[in-house]
Parts: sequence; structure tokens; C-alpha cells
Amino acid sequence: LREPGLNLRVVQLFRDPRAVHNSRLKARQALLRESVQVLRSRHRAEPRGSPRHQQQHLLLPPGLLGGGRASQPQHRAEFFLGGALEVICQAWLRDLLLARRAPSWLRRRYTQLRYEDLVREPRAELRRLLRFAGLTVPPALEDFVLNMTRGAAYSSDRPFLISARDAREAVHAWRERLSRQQVRQVEAACGEAMSILAY
Repeated sequence: LREPGLNLRVVQLFRDPRAVHNSRLKARQALLRESVQVLRSRHRAEPRGSPRHQQQHLLLPPGLLGGGRASQPQHRAEFFLGGALEVICQAWLRDLLLARRAPSWLRRRYTQLRYEDLVREPRAELRRLLRFAGLTVPPALEDFVLNMTRGAAYSSDRPFLISARDAREAVHAWRERLSRQQVRQVEAACGEAMSILAY
């Protein structure tokens, strides 16, 4: 970031952790290996015996609460996904706190983008991001962003399919799909970061 020849800019994208958890649960099998790697990264970064290392994961699947068995593959996948989200939220919190107390030269090169803001106001957010990067906004790019976020329907059957869809539906899909218990667990694990991001 200090290298004068690079003129590097950083845009950090955030999304409501409840929506992230909902999406990750839908794609649990595709993200299982990634989730295990995220969990391993935390254990490599933390010394054994630290309070954080000994703390249990907060995001347990419903079947594991109240004496449920953990041996079912679906429950194991949900356990890994939930634990990975907790690690991700802790990384977000570190980034957010760093950005808050960053020197002015860093703040000029860093900006945050909430997925929900992009979906609600795609043209305005695109203009803001390109202005931040020192780029102009071609009209075709504005049309493309609007088309990709205002498609005819919302389909969550294929989470990694990139297509035009009504992304506004994705913003609140977690409200219909996550149980109250799952929502409370995500909020407990990610509450500090959610508060800073105004979720």
C-alpha cells in the first residue's frame, strides 16, 4: 500500500453474516473443504492453550444441540460451515478495527462495500467505487450491473451460477430459511462486526 508505483486501492466487500451463513448452508458440500481449511487457519494462527483456542464453536447445527449425534455427514458439514463463519467474522472484526484506526494514507486507499447497499443502489455504488478507484463509469457497465441485480427471478438452487437475477431477494432470504436458533448463534458469533457494519 505504501509503494508509490502501484497506486493500490482496496475494496473490501461485506455481507450480512446471517445471509452468508444461509448461503453457505445451501452450498454446504461445495464449501466443506474450504470451511475445514478456514478452521485450520485459525488453529495455526492461535497458540495452544489460549482462551480462544479452547472456546467451542458457537455455530452448531440444530441436531448437535440437546444431545443430538454429531456423526451424521450433514451435521458435520454444518458444524464446519458454522465454525468457518465464526473465523471469518473474527477476521472481519480485525479488519474493521484496523481500518478505524488506520493512518490517513491508508484510509484514502481503502473502502468498504456492503453487498446489501450494492443490491439496493447498484448504479450509485458502482459510481462510488469507480470514483474511489479513479475510473470513469461507462454506461454499458451501469446497464450490466443493473441487469445482473434486477433479473426476472431469484433462484437459490445453484449458488455458484452467475446469472441475472433479482438479488434483492437474496438480501432477506435468510429470514425465511434460518431458524431463530441459527440466527441467534450467528449474531452471537459475529455481533461485534455486525454492529460496526450496521447490520
